[in-house]
Amino acid sequence: MILLVLDNMAKVNSLVKMGTWKSVNRTIFILGICALLVSVATLSGSYSFRSLLVTNSFCDYVSPLNEGEARMNFEVLIRKIRREMDELKNGTLKESSSSEILLRHSAFLADILGLIESMQALGPDVENATVDHPLVKLNHQSDEPADYFLIEEIRKYVRVKPNRLGKQNFMGANGTFTSIGHACFAMKEELEEYMDYDVGEICNDDWKLAQKLMVHGCDPLPRRRCLARAPRLYTQPFPINESIWKLPDDRNVRWSGYRCKNFTCLANNGTRKGFFKCADCFNLTHHEMPRWIQPTDLDPETNTTADFLIPEVLKIKPGEVRIGLDFSVGTGTFAARMREFNVTIVSATINLGAPFNEMIALRGLVPLYLSINQRLPFFDNTLDLIHTTRFLDGWIDFVLLDFVLFDWDRVLRPGGLLWIDSFFCLKEDLEDYMEAFKVLRYRKHKWVVVPKRDKDDDREVFFSAVLEKPPRPF
Repeated sequence: MILLVLDNMAKVNSLVKMGTWKSVNRTIFILGICALLVSVATLSGSYSFRSLLVTNSFCDYVSPLNEGEARMNFEVLIRKIRREMDELKNGTLKESSSSEILLRHSAFLADILGLIESMQALGPDVENATVDHPLVKLNHQSDEPADYFLIEEIRKYVRVKPNRLGKQNFMGANGTFTSIGHACFAMKEELEEYMDYDVGEICNDDWKLAQKLMVHGCDPLPRRRCLARAPRLYTQPFPINESIWKLPDDRNVRWSGYRCKNFTCLANNGTRKGFFKCADCFNLTHHEMPRWIQPTDLDPETNTTADFLIPEVLKIKPGEVRIGLDFSVGTGTFAARMREFNVTIVSATINLGAPFNEMIALRGLVPLYLSINQRLPFFDNTLDLIHTTRFLDGWIDFVLLDFVLFDWDRVLRPGGLLWIDSFFCLKEDLEDYMEAFKVLRYRKHKWVVVPKRDKDDDREVFFSAVLEKPPRPF
């Protein structure tokens, strides 16, 4: 009995030495352990170990590697708890102040909860189940698009994000619904490669992969939480009075994805591959400077050309053309020339074998990185002019051309101009393509068809037109 009393007194003395730990931190730690045990018990009571790893409808798509990863998380969880209990048992924390102990155990509990959340993320997404959204059902059983992918970043991106306040936001939605194109599901491996990165670190040098996804319909791409790569030695661009007609510094571009490794090579058309749609458009002084200002490519037999000049087009609507879009393959020369007439043009293009977007920006103009599949990011009836050349040609499907033209019609204001510049196609297809342009019932200001003389094949023709959008009732 005496020994028992002495033993109890020794325990009391050891606790007294820990001071405020008994009153504050012990309670916090015990509550944290209880919360942990309740969380684990709840998960294990509701689901089997297999269901902790994947949803029931997704089990056929999950690799065994994920199961091993989850088991490792459990082991780490147990080791952390045991280590902390051993330190408490051995009294290694008794010399610390109450504030130090509080900070230590706050970090400990945050670490534990992070491990639990990472394992819980592999289970059913209960949080998102209350948010309704008319997503099209996939071929497999799951209704959750995120379950189709294995890479955690794309899963997090696609999941619906409920509003924190639990009510509709100012846009009238009860959550944020992140969209990706249906083609992204058909290009699952490429998209997962694109989204496989370390959060907060430098992105992979994968812009060509991103463009491949865009061109094949996975557009718009998901946002990413990594830092875009920049040129190794970026230099200050030339002043605006020089940059428009001067080749930029070679150091301002990442050249890893291009055959040419500098602007001189591009201006000389050194490879003759990769950017054939605009083979000479990096030659600013000889090829680009005369364009739309003086006639070029006159047909020797008919003395006609498919090239219209900017001054004669602007005379159609004097003072009314202020803003517009150039939907072409090029280096921004059309926007540069229109700037001289106080017209602001946004240039939409992709990097077809050469740094077109970088070149446009370095000239002091605005590039819009946009594929033909994507709806134009402009509101209805807002633009004065849409110009296109060397992009929509005889390769394009008639139905696709309809979708493109109707979207252009959407963003053009009533009285706005559609400038079709040197559209080429085969003679036998000419009537079909011209009917596609006629279906919008635009007023014709200019309309010309001339032979395409740069090849021996006389089956190809150029078609150019300037058309005006009519007013329509609401």
